[in-house]
Order: sequence, then C-alpha cells, then structure tokens
Amino acid sequence: MNVITVFEHQRLTVHDFLHASDFDWLIAQEFAAFTIKRKQGQWQLKVGHYIGIILLPSGMTLEILPKLNQSTQSSDIVQTRHWVQGMLSDLIHLDVHNNRKLPNTKNFGQFSSQSTPLPLKELPISDWLIEQFLQRLMDYQPTKHYQAQVDNQVALQGRLLIKEQLRHNSMQPHKFICESSVLSHDMLANRLIKSALVYLMPLLPQLISSKLLQLWQQVSTLNNREMQQVALIYAQAKRQLDVQPLQKQKLHAAQQLGDLAYWLLKQTTAATGNGIDPNRQNCSQLRLCLLIDMNQAFEQWASQRIASIFQQISSNYRPFYQTQSVWLNDAEGLACLSIRPDLLIFETASDDCQNQNDTAASQTKAKNKTKGRYSHVIDIKWKYLPHAAAISASDAYQLTSYAQAYLSGQVWLVYPVLGSDRQPVALKQQTHYGSNDSDSSDDNKNNESIDAHLWLMPFDVLTGTLNGEVLPHLDKA
Repeated sequence: MNVITVFEHQRLTVHDFLHASDFDWLIAQEFAAFTIKRKQGQWQLKVGHYIGIILLPSGMTLEILPKLNQSTQSSDIVQTRHWVQGMLSDLIHLDVHNNRKLPNTKNFGQFSSQSTPLPLKELPISDWLIEQFLQRLMDYQPTKHYQAQVDNQVALQGRLLIKEQLRHNSMQPHKFICESSVLSHDMLANRLIKSALVYLMPLLPQLISSKLLQLWQQVSTLNNREMQQVALIYAQAKRQLDVQPLQKQKLHAAQQLGDLAYWLLKQTTAATGNGIDPNRQNCSQLRLCLLIDMNQAFEQWASQRIASIFQQISSNYRPFYQTQSVWLNDAEGLACLSIRPDLLIFETASDDCQNQNDTAASQTKAKNKTKGRYSHVIDIKWKYLPHAAAISASDAYQLTSYAQAYLSGQVWLVYPVLGSDRQPVALKQQTHYGSNDSDSSDDNKNNESIDAHLWLMPFDVLTGTLNGEVLPHLDKA
C-alpha cells in the first residue's frame, strides 16, 4: 500500500520516507500540523495534535493517526483506524443546523446524514474517504440541464438584455447581448463534483479513474478564479440544484455529492500553510490535504455522545455546547473574564401531571420549561490521564470554578481511554476552616459549590461511550 502511517507527537526525519523529496516538500509547506526542528544536524518534523491525510508529491499518502498514550505502537494501527473512522462518521452525522462543526474544517458538517456504513476492514483514512465519495457518486451521473447563458453575438437569439445592450454595445450596434436557455452539462453542481473527482484521482486505481472520467468527460472543472471563491460557487450550485426538474432520489444524491465536493475542495486552501517551496509552478495544482485538530474533534465527538446519553435518560435534560458566560466583573460591572464549558446540561423542572387533565398538564409543562438548573458542567480534554493524581492543577481549578459559577451538583472532566477497565473517580475537596470561626464554618458547609461532586470520567474511544454506571452518578445530582 502506498500509505505512510505516523502518529501524533512522532518525530519524522527524511529516513521515515521512501522518497526524500516528500520530506523536503513537507518542510517547505509549513503545515500547521508540524513543528520544524533542527536536532543533531538534521531536520525533523514533529507531528502536533492533528489527524488526517496528505497526498505527497511522489504519490504516497501520509496518514496521521492519534496517539492516545505512550504505549500506542504501530501494531495498534488497525484498532486506531477503526475508532477514528467511527469518530469521523459520528461527526459527519452532525446536523448542519445544530452549529456543531469542526473548527478549522468548518464545512465538515456539510456531509449528509446518510453516510455509508463503516467497512468491515479498517481502511486507511484516505481509502475510507474515497469510499465515502464513490458511494455517493454511484447514485448520480451528470445530466444535461437547461441553464441561462448570456452571450454578446452578431445574431439576435433569445431575450435581448436592454440595459446591458445600451451599456456595452452603444458603439457596436451590430452586436446583441442576449440571454438564452442552453442544454449543457456545465451546471455549477456538476463542475463542483468534477473538480473534487479530479482532486481524488491520484488515490483511485487507474481502471476506476478512467471509467469515471469517461462519464464526466463533458463536464469542465472550476477555474482558478472560481476556486478562490468556492464558497460562493457552492451557494450558487445549491440554488441551481433546487430548481432542477430532478427526481427526489437523484436530487438528494446530487446534494450529497455537492456537499462532499465542496468540503474537499475547501481543504485545498484551508490547511496548506505558508509554503516556501521554490518550485512555484506546481502551486496551483490541487493536492489532497485533510488535517483535523484532534483536541477539537474529540471535544465535539464526546460532547455529542454524552449529550445523547442525557437526552435518552430524560427529555428534561437539555445540552448547551460551549456556551460563553461572564465569570468575573469589576466594580463597575464590566466583564473581566468569561468561561465557556465544553458541555452544559440544563435540567428543566419536572412536572407531575398524572392527576391533571391534558390541557392543564400541557400548560404546566410549558411553564416549567423556563425553570430548572444546570445539573452538569462537563469539560472534555484530549489528554492521557494514567491515574487520578495525574490531573493538572489548572484542570482542577477549572472544575471547581465551574462548580462555583454554575452551582451545579455535578462537574466532570472527561478524558479518553482505550477499553472499559478505567472507571470514574470521584474527587473529594478538602475544606479548611478556622477553628474559632464556627459561624463561618457553618455557612461554608452549606455552600452549594463546595457540595458539588467532581468526577474524572473515562470516555472509551473504542465504543464511543462513558465507562462505568452513569445513572447512579446522575441520581446524586
């Protein structure tokens, strides 16, 4: 396989590549995923908190996988690919209207919720991405559609555009600016999909790529100017698709492909770095580059999964994602510091309507929706935590600050683990009171923030769930 697999935090040298030119090219690109270092007389690239794939100039694909702890080895590649693909599939399913998109790859949420199931074998991320695209491409073929075309020509054909005619042809009355409907393959959605297909061609077997190109031969790709405005092109393509006389299934397939194609093409400019490559004649050539910040990806994946658990337990639990609130004010009431937990769980007031009629019950329920409290404040970290004593002081301060600010009964620090062996750990705060200040001691003992339960909650990446019995912990809130 033409795949070079590396892990987070790994240090790469020229000897890790089959082609030295690939290493030189990576250094020249200045990708955000790598830190360039000079050690013992040779250049090194240290992989940061990123996962993804980069198509190298030689045709090899660099695959970056997460490294959960120090024991992660090359023998764990299959297992790691499996749960990474599971995480990406969950992120693909995010509702685009729910504003839950990956930072730095914000259009990741444009994937359709009808993504294909994971393959039984754990493919490299690049092959898995190809499968996602080809599965959608199988349900859609480019067809001709009537679309408006404006030409300045010597014959009067179609509708004469009076304003444009007066503006441009006042000195050449033998020409006419006309708008006509033309049957063509070159609608924007087709061109967007064709550009993404060409983008992925280097990863496809020659036989498959040649057959696909035959089907799409009459469709042109986006030019350089259009690629610089790909977001605008994508919006126009969606509007064009909506008015096309397509069957519902075919329209849905076209929309899926358009979403995926846009996301892929967006990456060509999103993560290519500054670039100091002197060989600038290749700078306009599309090259597959998908880099995802693992800190942010894990936070969104875990928050989505945990919120789903709460909503399955009770409809009274409402999740809020990264809600920013003022924490400290000065004497004049101006905000000094804000806090933004990864996940807030708001528990609305439950109502006992069993002895009421339906009308009264619905009125009571609507009234109580505005009442409730923050039952859980959840902080999510992509970091290795071998035991409870390994918690950092900054994380502990953050947990207690959340407990005080939100008066929540439960504050969690969620961290990733492999497997179900690790169980939740309760953190007990030691309180120190003055021996002669009994009144102050009694007041502090009644303080809700001190009574908050602080928990270290292991999140098993293999199953995408929290370890341990979560329900008893909920009951304590």
